Amino acid sequence: MDKPFRRRDLLGIRNISAAEIKGILDTAENFREINAREIKKVPTLRGKTVINLFFENSTRTRTSFELAAKRLSADAVNISVSSSSLSKGETLIDTALNLDAMNPDCIVVRHGSAGVPHQLAKVSRAAIVNAGDGANEHPTQALLDAMTIREHKKKIEGLEVAIVGDILHSRVARSNIHLLTKLGARVRVAGPGTLVPRDFEHIIDGTRTSTTSTSKANGPQQLTACAHVEEAIVGADVVMILRIQRERQDSAYFPTLREYAIHYGLTNERLDLAKKDAIVLHPGPMNRGIEIASDVADSSRSLILDQVKYGVAVRMAVLYLATGGGIAADQ
Repeated sequence: MDKPFRRRDLLGIRNISAAEIKGILDTAENFREINAREIKKVPTLRGKTVINLFFENSTRTRTSFELAAKRLSADAVNISVSSSSLSKGETLIDTALNLDAMNPDCIVVRHGSAGVPHQLAKVSRAAIVNAGDGANEHPTQALLDAMTIREHKKKIEGLEVAIVGDILHSRVARSNIHLLTKLGARVRVAGPGTLVPRDFEHIIDGTRTSTTSTSKANGPQQLTACAHVEEAIVGADVVMILRIQRERQDSAYFPTLREYAIHYGLTNERLDLAKKDAIVLHPGPMNRGIEIASDVADSSRSLILDQVKYGVAVRMAVLYLATGGGIAADQ
Protein backbone atom coordinates (compact mmCIF):
# COMPACT_ATOMS: atom_id res chain seq x y z
CA MET A 1 0.00 0.00 0.00
CA ASP A 2 1.29 3.48 -0.83
CA LYS A 3 2.46 5.47 2.14
CA PRO A 4 0.12 8.42 2.84
CA PHE A 5 2.79 11.11 3.15
CA ARG A 6 6.16 10.87 1.47
CA ARG A 7 7.89 13.99 2.76
CA ARG A 8 9.90 14.98 5.80
CA ASP A 9 8.41 18.47 6.03
CA LEU A 10 4.95 19.99 5.65
CA LEU A 11 5.70 23.45 4.29
CA GLY A 12 2.49 24.10 2.38
CA ILE A 13 -0.38 22.63 0.38
CA ARG A 14 0.71 24.03 -2.96
CA ASN A 15 3.41 21.43 -3.59
CA ILE A 16 1.78 18.27 -2.22
CA SER A 17 -0.49 15.97 -4.15
CA ALA A 18 -4.18 15.23 -3.77
CA ALA A 19 -3.24 11.68 -2.73
CA GLU A 20 -1.00 13.02 0.05
CA ILE A 21 -3.77 15.34 1.24
CA LYS A 22 -6.21 12.43 1.39
CA GLY A 23 -3.61 10.37 3.21
CA ILE A 24 -3.22 13.00 5.91
CA LEU A 25 -7.00 13.33 6.28
CA ASP A 26 -7.44 9.56 6.50
CA THR A 27 -4.73 9.40 9.16
CA ALA A 28 -6.47 12.19 11.08
CA GLU A 29 -9.67 10.13 11.00
CA ASN A 30 -7.83 7.34 12.78
CA PHE A 31 -6.63 9.74 15.48
CA ARG A 32 -9.97 11.50 15.96
CA GLU A 33 -11.31 8.74 18.22
CA ILE A 34 -8.46 9.27 20.70
CA ASN A 35 -9.71 12.78 21.46
CA ALA A 36 -13.10 11.40 22.55
CA ARG A 37 -11.65 8.93 25.05
CA GLU A 38 -11.64 9.44 28.79
CA ILE A 39 -7.84 9.04 28.75
CA LYS A 40 -6.72 10.97 25.68
CA LYS A 41 -3.24 9.55 25.26
CA VAL A 42 -1.48 6.88 23.21
CA PRO A 43 2.22 5.92 23.12
CA THR A 44 2.61 6.47 19.38
CA LEU A 45 5.35 9.15 19.58
CA ARG A 46 6.88 8.22 22.93
CA GLY A 47 10.50 9.36 22.97
CA LYS A 48 9.98 11.98 20.23
CA THR A 49 10.45 15.72 20.84
CA VAL A 50 8.35 18.46 19.23
CA ILE A 51 9.38 22.13 19.52
CA ASN A 52 6.74 24.82 18.99
CA LEU A 53 8.54 27.94 17.75
CA PHE A 54 5.95 30.70 17.38
CA PHE A 55 6.99 34.21 16.38
CA GLU A 56 3.36 35.37 16.23
CA ASN A 57 0.54 35.22 18.76
CA SER A 58 -1.65 32.15 18.54
CA THR A 59 -4.33 30.45 20.63
CA ARG A 60 -5.90 27.67 18.55
CA THR A 61 -2.91 26.60 16.45
CA ARG A 62 -0.27 26.60 19.18
CA THR A 63 -2.53 24.95 21.76
CA SER A 64 -3.71 22.25 19.37
CA PHE A 65 -0.15 21.43 18.28
CA GLU A 66 0.88 21.13 21.93
CA LEU A 67 -2.14 18.95 22.72
CA ALA A 68 -1.49 16.85 19.61
CA ALA A 69 2.10 16.17 20.67
CA LYS A 70 1.15 15.33 24.25
CA ARG A 71 -1.73 13.05 23.25
CA LEU A 72 0.75 11.10 21.14
CA SER A 73 3.11 10.95 24.17
CA ALA A 74 5.77 13.17 22.57
CA ASP A 75 7.66 15.74 24.63
CA ALA A 76 6.36 19.18 23.67
CA VAL A 77 8.60 22.23 24.19
CA ASN A 78 7.15 25.72 23.70
CA ILE A 79 9.64 28.51 23.01
CA SER A 80 8.69 32.10 23.77
CA VAL A 81 10.49 34.21 21.17
CA SER A 82 10.40 37.31 23.39
CA SER A 83 12.56 35.52 25.99
CA SER A 84 14.78 33.65 23.53
CA SER A 85 18.19 34.58 22.16
CA LEU A 86 16.47 36.13 19.14
CA SER A 87 15.66 39.08 21.39
CA LYS A 88 19.43 39.45 21.94
CA GLY A 89 20.20 39.73 18.24
CA GLU A 90 20.75 36.08 17.29
CA THR A 91 19.78 35.33 13.69
CA LEU A 92 16.90 33.02 12.83
CA ILE A 93 19.26 30.55 11.15
CA ASP A 94 21.57 30.44 14.18
CA THR A 95 18.56 29.82 16.41
CA ALA A 96 17.50 26.98 14.12
CA LEU A 97 21.01 25.47 14.12
CA ASN A 98 21.17 25.61 17.92
CA LEU A 99 17.78 23.96 18.25
CA ASP A 100 18.81 21.35 15.70
CA ALA A 101 21.93 20.57 17.78
CA MET A 102 19.57 19.45 20.58
CA ASN A 103 18.25 16.79 18.20
CA PRO A 104 14.48 17.44 18.20
CA ASP A 105 12.33 15.33 15.91
CA CYS A 106 10.01 18.11 14.72
CA ILE A 107 9.92 21.90 14.82
CA VAL A 108 6.55 23.59 14.33
CA VAL A 109 7.12 27.19 13.27
CA ARG A 110 4.89 30.21 12.82
CA HIS A 111 6.39 33.45 11.52
CA GLY A 112 5.16 36.75 10.14
CA SER A 113 7.38 36.50 7.06
CA ALA A 114 6.65 34.22 4.14
CA GLY A 115 9.20 31.51 3.48
CA VAL A 116 10.69 31.18 6.98
CA PRO A 117 9.68 27.48 7.38
CA HIS A 118 11.30 26.77 4.00
CA GLN A 119 14.55 28.41 5.20
CA LEU A 120 14.56 26.34 8.39
CA ALA A 121 13.94 23.15 6.42
CA LYS A 122 17.19 23.74 4.52
CA VAL A 123 19.35 23.78 7.66
CA SER A 124 17.51 21.53 10.11
CA ARG A 125 17.60 17.76 10.34
CA ALA A 126 14.29 17.88 12.21
CA ALA A 127 11.00 17.77 10.34
CA ILE A 128 9.64 21.30 9.83
CA VAL A 129 5.89 21.93 9.97
CA ASN A 130 4.58 25.27 8.78
CA ALA A 131 2.06 26.69 11.28
CA GLY A 132 1.58 29.84 9.19
CA ASP A 133 4.15 31.99 7.38
CA GLY A 134 3.12 35.56 6.69
CA ALA A 135 0.48 35.80 4.00
CA ASN A 136 1.82 32.70 2.25
CA GLU A 137 0.30 29.47 3.62
CA HIS A 138 -1.27 27.81 6.66
CA PRO A 139 -1.40 24.14 5.60
CA THR A 140 -2.79 22.55 8.76
CA GLN A 141 -5.67 25.06 8.84
CA ALA A 142 -6.65 24.05 5.30
CA LEU A 143 -6.41 20.38 6.29
CA LEU A 144 -8.67 20.80 9.31
CA ASP A 145 -11.10 22.82 7.20
CA ALA A 146 -11.13 19.98 4.67
CA MET A 147 -11.71 17.43 7.43
CA THR A 148 -14.64 19.49 8.73
CA ILE A 149 -16.16 19.72 5.25
CA ARG A 150 -15.62 16.04 4.55
CA GLU A 151 -17.19 15.00 7.86
CA HIS A 152 -20.36 17.01 7.23
CA LYS A 153 -20.66 16.82 3.44
CA LYS A 154 -19.16 13.31 3.02
CA LYS A 155 -17.13 14.58 0.07
CA ILE A 156 -15.21 17.56 -1.29
CA GLU A 157 -15.21 16.86 -5.02
CA GLY A 158 -17.93 18.82 -6.82
CA LEU A 159 -18.75 21.15 -3.93
CA GLU A 160 -19.17 24.90 -4.43
CA VAL A 161 -17.14 26.79 -1.82
CA ALA A 162 -17.34 30.55 -1.23
CA ILE A 163 -14.38 32.23 0.49
CA VAL A 164 -15.23 35.76 1.56
CA GLY A 165 -13.09 38.49 3.09
CA ASP A 166 -9.45 39.57 3.08
CA ILE A 167 -8.09 37.25 0.39
CA LEU A 168 -5.01 39.38 -0.27
CA HIS A 169 -3.42 38.90 3.15
CA SER A 170 -4.87 35.50 4.04
CA ARG A 171 -2.59 32.47 4.23
CA VAL A 172 -5.73 30.49 5.10
CA ALA A 173 -7.32 31.46 1.79
CA ARG A 174 -4.24 30.46 -0.20
CA SER A 175 -3.87 27.05 1.43
CA ASN A 176 -7.60 26.38 1.11
CA ILE A 177 -7.65 27.37 -2.55
CA HIS A 178 -4.79 24.95 -3.25
CA LEU A 179 -6.37 22.12 -1.28
CA LEU A 180 -9.99 22.47 -2.35
CA THR A 181 -9.22 22.76 -6.04
CA LYS A 182 -6.80 19.81 -5.88
CA LEU A 183 -9.64 17.72 -4.42
CA GLY A 184 -12.13 18.79 -7.09
CA ALA A 185 -14.13 21.57 -5.43
CA ARG A 186 -15.00 24.83 -7.19
CA VAL A 187 -13.99 27.93 -5.26
CA ARG A 188 -15.44 31.41 -5.54
CA VAL A 189 -13.73 34.29 -3.75
CA ALA A 190 -15.10 37.75 -2.96
CA GLY A 191 -14.30 40.78 -0.87
CA PRO A 192 -13.39 44.42 -1.26
CA GLY A 193 -11.69 45.03 -4.59
CA THR A 194 -8.58 46.15 -2.74
CA LEU A 195 -8.37 42.84 -0.85
CA VAL A 196 -8.81 40.38 -3.72
CA PRO A 197 -5.64 39.75 -5.76
CA ARG A 198 -6.02 40.49 -9.41
CA ASP A 199 -3.65 37.83 -10.75
CA PHE A 200 -4.91 34.46 -9.55
CA GLU A 201 -2.51 32.55 -11.79
CA HIS A 202 0.11 33.18 -9.10
CA ILE A 203 -2.11 31.39 -6.58
CA ILE A 204 -3.22 28.40 -8.64
CA ASP A 205 -0.81 27.51 -11.42
CA GLY A 206 -2.53 26.83 -14.72
CA THR A 207 -6.03 27.73 -13.55
CA ARG A 208 -7.68 30.48 -15.57
CA THR A 209 -10.08 32.77 -13.72
CA SER A 210 -12.85 35.13 -14.69
CA THR A 211 -15.46 37.36 -13.07
CA THR A 212 -18.21 34.87 -13.85
CA SER A 213 -18.80 31.42 -12.43
CA THR A 214 -18.79 29.58 -15.75
CA SER A 215 -17.06 29.67 -19.10
CA LYS A 216 -18.98 28.72 -22.24
CA ALA A 217 -15.84 27.29 -23.80
CA ASN A 218 -14.47 25.30 -20.88
CA GLY A 219 -17.34 24.71 -18.44
CA PRO A 220 -17.16 25.57 -14.76
CA GLN A 221 -14.02 27.29 -13.47
CA GLN A 222 -12.22 25.83 -10.48
CA LEU A 223 -11.39 29.28 -9.12
CA THR A 224 -13.46 32.38 -9.71
CA ALA A 225 -13.20 35.94 -8.50
CA CYS A 226 -16.66 37.40 -7.96
CA ALA A 227 -17.42 41.09 -8.12
CA HIS A 228 -19.96 40.88 -5.28
CA VAL A 229 -20.22 38.84 -2.10
CA GLU A 230 -23.74 37.72 -3.00
CA GLU A 231 -22.47 36.29 -6.30
CA ALA A 232 -19.93 34.16 -4.44
CA ILE A 233 -22.41 32.87 -1.84
CA VAL A 234 -25.38 32.05 -4.06
CA GLY A 235 -25.76 28.27 -4.36
CA ALA A 236 -22.69 27.55 -2.22
CA ASP A 237 -22.33 24.32 -0.23
CA VAL A 238 -19.72 25.88 2.06
CA VAL A 239 -19.27 29.52 3.07
CA MET A 240 -15.86 30.29 4.55
CA ILE A 241 -15.49 33.69 6.16
CA LEU A 242 -12.06 35.23 6.72
CA ARG A 243 -10.91 37.69 9.35
CA ILE A 244 -9.64 41.07 8.26
CA GLN A 245 -5.85 40.81 8.59
CA ARG A 246 -5.36 44.27 10.05
CA GLU A 247 -1.92 43.35 11.40
CA ARG A 248 -0.73 42.75 7.81
CA GLN A 249 -2.32 45.85 6.29
CA ASP A 250 -0.10 48.87 5.84
CA SER A 251 -2.76 51.13 4.31
CA ALA A 252 -6.52 51.70 4.30
CA TYR A 253 -8.12 49.01 2.14
CA PHE A 254 -11.72 50.03 2.96
CA PRO A 255 -13.29 53.15 4.54
CA THR A 256 -14.48 51.86 7.95
CA LEU A 257 -15.20 48.60 9.77
CA ARG A 258 -18.88 49.56 9.84
CA GLU A 259 -18.97 49.85 6.04
CA TYR A 260 -17.12 46.55 5.73
CA ALA A 261 -19.77 44.87 7.90
CA ILE A 262 -22.58 46.35 5.83
CA HIS A 263 -21.18 45.38 2.43
CA TYR A 264 -19.19 42.20 3.11
CA GLY A 265 -20.25 40.75 6.47
CA LEU A 266 -22.02 37.39 6.55
CA THR A 267 -25.58 37.89 7.75
CA ASN A 268 -28.49 35.43 7.74
CA GLU A 269 -29.90 37.29 4.73
CA ARG A 270 -26.73 36.66 2.74
CA LEU A 271 -26.42 33.09 4.01
CA ASP A 272 -29.94 32.39 2.73
CA LEU A 273 -28.49 32.74 -0.79
CA ALA A 274 -26.46 29.58 -0.24
CA LYS A 275 -27.92 26.08 -0.35
CA LYS A 276 -30.26 25.22 2.50
CA ASP A 277 -27.78 22.75 3.94
CA ALA A 278 -24.76 25.04 3.48
CA ILE A 279 -22.23 25.10 6.31
CA VAL A 280 -20.29 28.09 7.65
CA LEU A 281 -16.58 28.02 8.49
CA HIS A 282 -14.25 30.60 10.05
CA PRO A 283 -10.57 30.02 10.95
CA GLY A 284 -10.74 32.36 13.95
CA PRO A 285 -10.34 34.54 15.77
CA MET A 286 -13.70 36.05 14.85
CA ASN A 287 -14.55 39.73 14.75
CA ARG A 288 -18.23 39.40 15.62
CA GLY A 289 -20.42 41.97 13.97
CA ILE A 290 -17.79 42.78 11.35
CA GLU A 291 -17.06 39.84 9.04
CA ILE A 292 -19.72 37.60 10.61
CA ALA A 293 -22.90 38.32 12.52
CA SER A 294 -23.22 36.70 15.94
CA ASP A 295 -26.50 34.98 15.07
CA VAL A 296 -24.73 33.30 12.13
CA ALA A 297 -21.65 32.37 14.15
CA ASP A 298 -23.81 30.77 16.83
CA SER A 299 -26.27 29.06 14.49
CA SER A 300 -26.61 25.34 13.79
CA ARG A 301 -25.08 25.91 10.36
CA SER A 302 -21.85 27.18 11.89
CA LEU A 303 -19.11 24.56 12.32
CA ILE A 304 -16.50 26.90 13.78
CA LEU A 305 -16.05 24.86 16.97
CA ASP A 306 -15.96 21.65 14.94
CA GLN A 307 -13.00 23.12 13.07
CA VAL A 308 -11.19 23.58 16.37
CA LYS A 309 -12.05 20.03 17.43
CA TYR A 310 -10.83 18.47 14.18
CA GLY A 311 -7.70 20.63 14.34
CA VAL A 312 -6.24 18.49 17.12
CA ALA A 313 -6.75 15.26 15.14
CA VAL A 314 -5.25 16.81 11.98
CA ARG A 315 -2.18 18.02 13.85
CA MET A 316 -1.78 14.63 15.52
CA ALA A 317 -1.73 13.12 12.03
CA VAL A 318 0.78 15.66 10.74
CA LEU A 319 3.16 15.17 13.68
CA TYR A 320 2.89 11.39 13.36
CA LEU A 321 3.59 11.42 9.63
CA ALA A 322 6.34 14.05 9.82
CA THR A 323 8.23 12.12 12.49
CA GLY A 324 8.28 8.81 10.69
CA GLY A 325 4.85 7.33 10.15
CA GLY A 326 4.30 6.89 6.42
CA ILE A 327 7.48 8.63 5.27
CA ALA A 328 9.39 6.83 2.56
CA ALA A 329 12.55 5.19 3.86
CA ASP A 330 14.77 6.82 1.25
CA GLN A 331 13.77 10.38 2.20
